[in-house]
Amino acid sequence: MSPSVLITGASTGIGAACARALDGEGFRVYAGVRRAADGEALRQDASPRLTPLLLDVTDAASIAEAAGRLRSETGVFLAGLVNNAGIAVAGPLEFVSPERLRQQFEVNVVGVLAVTQALLPLLRTGPGRIVNISSVSGRLASPFVGPYCASKFALEALSDSLRVELNPWRIPVSVVEPGVINTPIWQKSLAANASIMDDMPAESQALYGREVAAMQGFARSARGLEPLAVARVVVRALTDTRPKTRYVVGTDARLGVLLSRLPDRLRDWLLLNRLRQLRK
Repeated sequence: MSPSVLITGASTGIGAACARALDGEGFRVYAGVRRAADGEALRQDASPRLTPLLLDVTDAASIAEAAGRLRSETGVFLAGLVNNAGIAVAGPLEFVSPERLRQQFEVNVVGVLAVTQALLPLLRTGPGRIVNISSVSGRLASPFVGPYCASKFALEALSDSLRVELNPWRIPVSVVEPGVINTPIWQKSLAANASIMDDMPAESQALYGREVAAMQGFARSARGLEPLAVARVVVRALTDTRPKTRYVVGTDARLGVLLSRLPDRLRDWLLLNRLRQLRK
């Protein structure tokens, strides 16, 4: 029987690439999607093993239903869980509403833990493995994407704690830290951020308008890696004899890790200098 793995947020981008890559490696992939149409699109170029699974990581009933289905279909054993579902909330922190901040954490942090908790009995049997898709933004916080960075910092901490707690059962917990990846998450974020800025008081435009516009321009023009580059690393995290605790993906991500180790004031100066260049 093929080993089973669940991937959350598999509709597009990194999640979809992971689903296809793991399917190609012979896994029985349960692809967590929020719409049935997205699941059907995934199945068009996959083997019969790939199974779409309706899953909203912020909905307890949805998680419980998905866990129940996995218990009944996998023989009470799950080889891997890839926590990929995520959103990006951006904007100047002075004007990010508490509701938007809560939404950021509900998806990127609370949802990860809720799904993990529901599936740990299946992972413990194997034992299986856990792979959390983080970001270099979980190491290096950038201006005007504070909510997203904060959620990834939290995910890194959660993963570190979980890795030690699950050590007695030999359940590896790996974190994948990509840099810029060509996925829809940033297009969605740009659209949402533009809407947020439109709804903010005129004062916000006067205070931060130029900087936010510069960051938006950078995000639109950035050329990142394709999602398949991350998918290949996820395959390694699930198949390496001794999986790493962290996998950094991309030259820009490796540079970000180096920057994160600099003294705070020097790092701040470099980020401010970069922001000034973008404003020109």
